[in-house]
Order: sequence, then structure tokens, then C-alpha cells
Amino acid sequence: MADVVQNAISNADERRRIINRLKRLEGQVRGLQTMIESGKDCEAVLTQIMAAKSALNQVGLHIIGYSMKTCLVDEGDKSRDELIDEAIGVFLKYSSCVQ
Repeated sequence: MADVVQNAISNADERRRIINRLKRLEGQVRGLQTMIESGKDCEAVLTQIMAAKSALNQVGLHIIGYSMKTCLVDEGDKSRDELIDEAIGVFLKYSSCVQ
């Protein structure tokens, strides 16, 4: 699956989508820095932190989803069950840190 994640990112269209999402996230983080520097209230800052965290989680889920689609089609040297087990393992590992 790690190879598939690399392959997903090397696909030009997928790479562009992921980079665009990360650039928006980068802007959100810069906005958070500005909010802290200007003394915005805690609730507003925390709301923006939650939005940035959600955006980053969505990037991860996008990568996993795309990778699973390509993994289950492109990998020829593993059995279907091995591929599914590997994909589920990666998803569970990622989802355990998403809270």
C-alpha cells in the first residue's frame, strides 16, 4: 500500500488535487498565526483549528481512498485478500489518529 500511496501522488492529476488542498490548508494555518498575533478570542481560534484539522484529515482520506482504488486494481503480485487486508490496515492506522 505504501507503494500505491507513492503512485497516487505521482499521478499528475491527483498530485495537483492534493497540492491544491494542502495550499488551502497552508493558508488556513497562516490565518491562524495571524489570529493569534492579533489577539483573537480563543473560541474563534479553536474553530479555525478544528477547520484546519478537518481539512488535513480530508487530504489523508482522499489519498487513502484513491490509493485503495488503484491498489485493488494495479497490484498483480498479491492476492485479493492480501491487498484488502493491507488496505484495511493502512486505513485503520490512519483513522486511529483522526479524532
